Amino acid sequence: MKNLLIIAGLFCLAAPVAAQQAQTPNVLKFETTSHEFGTVYEGTLATFDFKFTNTGAAPIALSNVQASCGCTTPKWPREPIGPGESAVIQAQYNSAGRPGAFHKTITVYSEAGNQVLTITGNVVQKPEKPKSPVIVN
Repeated sequence: MKNLLIIAGLFCLAAPVAAQQAQTPNVLKFETTSHEFGTVYEGTLATFDFKFTNTGAAPIALSNVQASCGCTTPKWPREPIGPGESAVIQAQYNSAGRPGAFHKTITVYSEAGNQVLTITGNVVQKPEKPKSPVIVN
């Protein structure tokens, strides 16, 4: 009976440690997870860099970075990001032929868990240049 109590006591001490180790801490810390472009002229390639840092103790590799549609193109580092190192995920939104408000997401897949980044804005037609007056002599 005494041995059973000792084993039960050890299990109670080990259970919180095992549960804590089972949780994967998010060690990629993003400076921001959303960006508002505001007004974008149609035909512009709107670009924003989402900066992040590996705050963990081991290198982290991004397994995939996927945009919610073909009008948004992400660029990301293919090599692992070491502890304490920073990198960027560049989001490019192609506004050609897409007037109106937009709300797009980019999902970052890594060993540290998934992170969703968001870009928003409003595409408007570029104002026409005023025509030069015709001078008649």
